[in-house]
Amino acid sequence: MASTKSRRLRKKLYLGEFAILGFEFSCDLAINDDGGFNSFLDLFLEFIVERELYMGGGGDTKSFSAFICSDHRYGSVTTEDHDAISNWLQSNSYVSKVVMGQLVDANYGI
Repeated sequence: MASTKSRRLRKKLYLGEFAILGFEFSCDLAINDDGGFNSFLDLFLEFIVERELYMGGGGDTKSFSAFICSDHRYGSVTTEDHDAISNWLQSNSYVSKVVMGQLVDANYGI
């Protein structure tokens, strides 16, 4: 699809070299109350903001899932970001059963 379009159009449509990559993850949580969940979420958000990423998703005291993207207009999540988030989640004492998705096109899911 991207090869037949001009560079200008590929940029407007976020195709080809302008595709934005992100990934989805999910995990189980062992948190007893909403205060603990809010603390977990605050720490996680602080971590991803430091990496210049953002997320969409949510959960509760038993499970959490989200999609992670770059906060730059034409930026993509890197494999280093993917690995860092995986390591952060797996090292958190409240988190178990982490399932990390592959990098995919955030706009088209390809």
